Amino acid sequence: MPRERLRLNRLSIRWRLALTSAGLTFVILSAFAVVVGQLTAGRIRSDFRNQLAAAVDDLTDRLYIDHFDGQTSTFRVRGPQLEDYGASNSAVIRILDPSGAIRGQTRRAPNFGVDPGRSAQLGGYQVETRRRQIEIKDVPGVTIPLTVQYARPVSDLEHTVDGVRVFLALGVLGGSALALLFGLLLARRAMAPVAALTTTARRIEQTRDPDERMPVPPGDDEIGELARTLDGMLAALEDSRDETEAALARQRQFVADASHELRTPLTSVLANLELLADVLDGERGEAARSALRSSQRMRRLVGDLLLLARADAKRQHPRRPTDLGQVVVEAAAELGPVAEGHDVHVDVHEAVVDGVRDELHRLALNLLENAVRHTPAGTHIEARTTVEDGRAVLVVEDDGPGVPADLRERVFERFVRGSGDRGGPTSSSGLGLSIVRAVAEGHGGTVRLEDARPGARFVVELPLSAGRVEGRATAAAPAA
Repeated sequence: MPRERLRLNRLSIRWRLALTSAGLTFVILSAFAVVVGQLTAGRIRSDFRNQLAAAVDDLTDRLYIDHFDGQTSTFRVRGPQLEDYGASNSAVIRILDPSGAIRGQTRRAPNFGVDPGRSAQLGGYQVETRRRQIEIKDVPGVTIPLTVQYARPVSDLEHTVDGVRVFLALGVLGGSALALLFGLLLARRAMAPVAALTTTARRIEQTRDPDERMPVPPGDDEIGELARTLDGMLAALEDSRDETEAALARQRQFVADASHELRTPLTSVLANLELLADVLDGERGEAARSALRSSQRMRRLVGDLLLLARADAKRQHPRRPTDLGQVVVEAAAELGPVAEGHDVHVDVHEAVVDGVRDELHRLALNLLENAVRHTPAGTHIEARTTVEDGRAVLVVEDDGPGVPADLRERVFERFVRGSGDRGGPTSSSGLGLSIVRAVAEGHGGTVRLEDARPGARFVVELPLSAGRVEGRATAAAPAA
């Protein structure tokens, strides 16, 4: 039963309604056919027996006897020709005298016995038997008792009853089929507004455009109420989306403006701290150098926030053909002083893309810093650029412990830090890889994390440029 319900639930509402209608029609027509079939079969059998009784009574009324001498039993039974009389109904007839001798019969008439009873069913025949005093034609007032047996095959009756049953069965099946067909048509017409709502909802799902409105049918039924409710929900979602987008736009603008405004005072603070770090000695000099390191980290964080804010706002700087390999060489050279005992190797080939050089530099530097920051000293780190299938490919790979399984799905999200972030000059703000993804997507490319076994492999793919190259990639020796 649960499986049947599960299969039924997989059908559309239109089919369920049509099948339910056809099922009810089938049950009703079946009950009607059973009742009508029983009544009709009883009536046919009753008429069959009545016809037999009428035929045998009519035959006995038309019989008479002649050539009776009064001394012997020699006489003849006269009347209708028995073969002709029974031919129309496929009947057989037997006429017996008091001694049981046959005084007349049709061909192939079975032996029903002398006294089978008034009405009986013998040997596949329905037999009607009548005992009558038949008058002698030449001797008025004198009669001789005769037995007349009139029988018809029961198969004729059963064929008629079976025909009625077949007709009723076909009627039930035909009525059920018509109920299914008209049920489908009516359900389709009734579900047309729902189909229109579904089509519109699917189109909104694909286009993600809540400005489109649901088709509201003119009726004031449940479907119309559903359409109006969905339309109102879309209007509310559109208002909510507009409010959210406005709030996000204000937030992005605030972050961008704040980051931009902080750069000028931070530059001044950094210049003063650098001067103080150079002229002060002892504890004061150490305090100045600590403040300088914190300010440098703050400046970088402000730059990261500004870059992400511009990426969120879809702001683009002018792009020029840039050799991605040369950018990687420069990023590796900048990372060298803080590599902390890592073996950094650069193997680049010319791969020209249309991009913002500073942003591509940040992308490469963040990938290299991520590898240094989350691997122990002595780890081998390799950065290489190639051209594959019309795209520039940057691969940064290490043989360290790899990315933990619980971070693989969130590694490119903002403010996600790994357990290997040890702090210090290369301490992470949790924005490095999110900036990598923002820059890659902003340049029409992709970035993905692969399992290097051991270690981790980050692969960036960017579309190639057919324009002029800004800078040339040079083969770089392994950098420490």
